[in-house]
Amino acid sequence: MPAVTSGKSSRRNAHAALRFGRLAVMGTVAVLILVAGVWGSWGSAQHVMLGKGREHGTMRVTACGSDTCTGPYTPGSTGSTARARVTIEKSVAVKKGRVYAVTVKPGSAEVVRSGTGGLLYSWVPFGGALLLASVVVAGGLRRTRLGWVLAAAGFVQLTATFLAL
Repeated sequence: MPAVTSGKSSRRNAHAALRFGRLAVMGTVAVLILVAGVWGSWGSAQHVMLGKGREHGTMRVTACGSDTCTGPYTPGSTGSTARARVTIEKSVAVKKGRVYAVTVKPGSAEVVRSGTGGLLYSWVPFGGALLLASVVVAGGLRRTRLGWVLAAAGFVQLTATFLAL
């Protein structure tokens, strides 16, 4: 004789499967958002954080286009050579006529801001990812405390960057 299952146990099993599926999907989305934030930040952060052995100096911004600003590079470290023209990504933090401490990307004429301001600025994509992931964690995973912690960390990082620049 076949075993008879009650409707309550099958509903419980379905509810548990849906709950597990929601947790798995939302957890994956949150992790992907954070990984994308680190990936987006690492492109410039590596030159600031791992600056030992790289060329350091200053750049005076003389002209700005739609995407980049250019100007002469004055070396500040041993082994660094002066360049008549280097480029830096144009942002609200770069103004024509100002001088910035920079690190040269190896094998190119591109520079990134160095120092505390440059370090914080390079991690802005990760700060945004923390804010976005906090919504997914609090809403999708229903982990409100962890969501608040992620949101606070993102807010602190973005605010510190704003104040440093």
